Amino acid sequence: MSKSSRVLEPVGLIDNAGGTQLRREVSELIELGIETILIDFTNITFMDSSGLGALVDILQRVRKNESELYLCSLNDQVQIIMELTKMDKVFNLLPDRAAFDRVIQS
Repeated sequence: MSKSSRVLEPVGLIDNAGGTQLRREVSELIELGIETILIDFTNITFMDSSGLGALVDILQRVRKNESELYLCSLNDQVQIIMELTKMDKVFNLLPDRAAFDRVIQS
């Protein structure tokens, strides 16, 4: 993994509190000059609409800084939210960490 990429592994819920924490973590990475960020959803059990809002805000911040954001390992509930809101067309979604590793190595 290059110095300019980082992986975040949130745990539990991405709701208002979880989204706020994720925003903070991504902001810190952006300030460090990280160019590529992966949020690995392996340990996420549920995401609500405020969590989705946080992800949209995070994506806007990342793009504003000309960085890239990827999401991987979405569970069925999160995947359904992404599809229903058409956000699956907006975010870079990957099946797993191995797919991310291939992306950053290419």
